[in-house]
Amino acid sequence: MHLQSITFLLKPHLHTWSGISFLSFICLISMILYLMMSKTKGVTYWPILGVLPCLVQNAHRIHDYCVDISNTHGLTKLAKGPFLDILYTCDPRNLEYITKTNFPNYPKGQEYNKTFEIFGDGLFNTDFDLWHGQRKLAGKAFASNNYSRMVSSLSKKVVEDELVPLLSKFVENSSTVDLEGIFMNCTFDVAFFSIFGRNPKCLSRHSPEHEFAKAMDDASEAIFFRHVTPHLLWRLCRWLKIGKEKKHHNAWETIDKYMAHYIALKKEELLQGGQERSDLLSSYIYFQKEKQEFTSGGDKFLRDSALALLFAARDTTGASLSWFFYSVLSNPAVEEKILDEMKNAKKSNSENDITTKKPWIFNSEDVKGLVYLHATCCETFRLYPTLPLNRKEALHEDVLPDGTMVRPKMMIITSTFAMARMKSLWGNDCLEFKPERWLTEDGQLSNEPMDKFYTFSAGPRMCPGKDFAFTLLKSVATSLLFNFQFELVKGHKVYPKPSLVLQMKNGLLVQVKRRVS
Repeated sequence: MHLQSITFLLKPHLHTWSGISFLSFICLISMILYLMMSKTKGVTYWPILGVLPCLVQNAHRIHDYCVDISNTHGLTKLAKGPFLDILYTCDPRNLEYITKTNFPNYPKGQEYNKTFEIFGDGLFNTDFDLWHGQRKLAGKAFASNNYSRMVSSLSKKVVEDELVPLLSKFVENSSTVDLEGIFMNCTFDVAFFSIFGRNPKCLSRHSPEHEFAKAMDDASEAIFFRHVTPHLLWRLCRWLKIGKEKKHHNAWETIDKYMAHYIALKKEELLQGGQERSDLLSSYIYFQKEKQEFTSGGDKFLRDSALALLFAARDTTGASLSWFFYSVLSNPAVEEKILDEMKNAKKSNSENDITTKKPWIFNSEDVKGLVYLHATCCETFRLYPTLPLNRKEALHEDVLPDGTMVRPKMMIITSTFAMARMKSLWGNDCLEFKPERWLTEDGQLSNEPMDKFYTFSAGPRMCPGKDFAFTLLKSVATSLLFNFQFELVKGHKVYPKPSLVLQMKNGLLVQVKRRVS
């Protein structure tokens, strides 16, 4: 349909549109024409609307669209928007500069804070002095030997007492299993346990905490919608409480209800002289007491801090487990190497024969020397980064290492998902799942790829939960692969979901059998 045809059809009714601005009409027609056109892999600019139609058209495949942009325009692209300019980059030189070299010039920014307002003043939603204080506390808590031991112990306990028995039931019933859903519940249990000191048992189908976990999913979905929608539009939806913003509002109420409940329980437990624990919330409460901030206002600090940690630990690690199993099951040679490595570790760490005890649950000591497993984890994080997109804002005018000019208040979008798929960075085999790229010729771990590895960010804002992710991933992976045999359901398509965390659109459907050798 041509513009002349559309104008002809609308002409008899134009007199009734006196209250609608001509500018709005042109915007609408431009959007309609663009969406009727064939898809473009690059960035196209439109009058008034800038790159907004491109974002709308590709929102459902935003991560692949970032790859298209990089392949079409290069590792860095400046895009003109209707309200602001956006600088997109997946150049590791620029990421190192932004996250390390000139870190103070690139905070999250006010718009980021408004988009993630549900997190309040949590660690991942703040900048400058407020962030420094929270980061110092989180670093101290995560670096604690007690916390490290607790995470290892909790991972083993949840896997042994809940996850393995659950999968054994699926084996008995010959059921098709959505591993992604199971992994999200598993990581929720471990993360919740490590933060609040109690197990919500979300792996149980009858757990009341499913409401809490679902609220987190709804909030995350709404926040992604905010990223691909003009801020004036999503704020209008928030005011009207419609669409995704209605889900966001309801999720916020549910989350606050549960957070208040568990913070009150923890305070009561500590005030009654309960034994000091190494969970993160206890550490934060003791910090408040030292600072004499044990007040109702302090509850907001506890709520914001604990919520940010729970979101980060649960969603990212659960997604990583899903992509790990998808990648391993899609590459039988990789699975066989991991199994051989586990069998050798089992023999060397046990006086018993490898077949004397089933199911066998690996502990932290068992997996320390599993070099190929670690390389497989790294390759999973490379090809399927849990946070595929990140967002920054420039404070002052600057020049990036690739020569790109940066202006104050400019939004900067980085894509580690696209970075992993650039031949110029990772070679012609960049799309292959290849753990060997993380190993030297003599089979030791190589540090060389780390120069292009930003899955956990870098510099001062490097993810404090990196060790948590590796520990839980290895604990689940070893115990499940050693005891069960998984097969991807034929015809089931696996591809990324348009979301903040790189989850799967249709889950990960598998058939489960007990491993016999």
